[in-house]
Amino acid sequence: MGNREWREFGRTEVIDNTLNPDFVRKFILDYFFEERQNLRFDLYDVDSKSANLSKHDFLGQAYCTLGEVVGSLGSRLEKALGGIPGKKCGTVIVKAEELNNCRESVMMQFCGNKLDKKDFFGKSDPFLVFYRSNEDGTFTICHKTEVVKNTLNPVWQAFKIPVRALCNGDYDRTIKVEVYDWDRDGSHDFIGEFSTSYRELSRGQSQFNVYEVVNPKKKGKKKKYLNSGTVTLLSFLVDIEVTFLDYIKGGTQINFTVAIDFTASNGHPAQPTSLHYMSPYQLNTYAMALKAVGEIIQDYDSDKMFPALGFGAKLPPDGRVSHEFALNGNPQNPYCTGIEGVMEAYYQSLKSVQLYGPTNFSPVINHVARYAASVSDGSQYFVLLIITDGVISDMAQTKESIVNASCLPMSIIIVGVGPAEFDAMVELDGDEVRISSRGRYAERDIVQFVPFRDYIDRTGNHVLSMARLAKDVLAEIPDQFLSYMRTRGIKPSPAPPPYTPPGQPLQTQI
Repeated sequence: MGNREWREFGRTEVIDNTLNPDFVRKFILDYFFEERQNLRFDLYDVDSKSANLSKHDFLGQAYCTLGEVVGSLGSRLEKALGGIPGKKCGTVIVKAEELNNCRESVMMQFCGNKLDKKDFFGKSDPFLVFYRSNEDGTFTICHKTEVVKNTLNPVWQAFKIPVRALCNGDYDRTIKVEVYDWDRDGSHDFIGEFSTSYRELSRGQSQFNVYEVVNPKKKGKKKKYLNSGTVTLLSFLVDIEVTFLDYIKGGTQINFTVAIDFTASNGHPAQPTSLHYMSPYQLNTYAMALKAVGEIIQDYDSDKMFPALGFGAKLPPDGRVSHEFALNGNPQNPYCTGIEGVMEAYYQSLKSVQLYGPTNFSPVINHVARYAASVSDGSQYFVLLIITDGVISDMAQTKESIVNASCLPMSIIIVGVGPAEFDAMVELDGDEVRISSRGRYAERDIVQFVPFRDYIDRTGNHVLSMARLAKDVLAEIPDQFLSYMRTRGIKPSPAPPPYTPPGQPLQTQI
């Protein structure tokens, strides 16, 4: 696996004397939506016990990305094996499955009873601090409750915590809980402590989950000392967090649309200084940004048909200015086949349209929003990539469009190319201040902006720099996607059952 150099990740077991092996061994990989993770599968017929692959017969190989596997229906990808000229090598089936451990969160509530009185003029103001134990015997704080004022019998609010934060997924690992009396000056008084584990807590409310709060110093000094009160678990509820991959596995499609800036500030395409210049030797910045982002997102779209739009140009034959035109010249069907089809439509449109202006974003945002508004069941999510060189002309309308779109299943990526100042784009990004229009705030953050110039590698290594660009612009998409699904209460559809054609032998499975 790798981007430039391949390294061996692992080998399956050997299955004797069969043309349709069903491999059992699984391989655990870290998955990143925002990265292109290339995979290669080589199959061999084993002739001896030698670990040297050159000693065995090569049967074929298949290439794919991890995104292709998880983006396929049911996260099951079938690929033809190649690598031996003129020979059919069969197929390989690759299936991906997200690991379930550590996806759980737990909701717990505790109360205290007869805790030590620590304040001179009143009762205590108790709170709890939870620590998970580490491999080396140290403890790391993982949760702190709120303070309940002036009581020795507090009932703390229920709180939710990921299981991995509580015990790192190890159900028997010690969890230490300290009880303190809050003081305004920060010198909180230690009341006592107790230890438990996730497994003990999971028994729920019972006699097993009433804990004596013990102060070791008091215990060492006073013979008659029993405890400094008790803490009782009132409730324990496990919740399995759904993930981005649960939706993809259930069939949710990511629909990708690209919109390209054809305003005159880009420079005439025939001039080498133009941002739209088509050099025979390398891609221009528009094409590089489109390819970097598109090649990753296309893995999550089953039909690989992408609408490609332009804005800010005069169109033939009458020279009317358009801020929402199809790059392929067909407004009824602006779809292009694959990212290569989008690139081809972009190059062809550069030959036929006249760069003009101004730089208006709202028409292309509204275009995608119309489609997104028609899908509310979680079966589709829309991503719009806008590549632009300049200062936006319709800021008020664009803000309104973004605020309206923030309640729809869509995200917007803006890549700024060229030397312009992109202050307005940073405002649209909304990371610092939530974007608003006419007193109405965006329901959620749906815009991610990056300036292309931050990714130009001075060594000329465009592959690495474009991988970084894609990583940064796509990193927020899964969280934006999940925030939409959660606020709408949309659960993932169940994954479809694996399809086996009738009468077909089971194919190779990895």
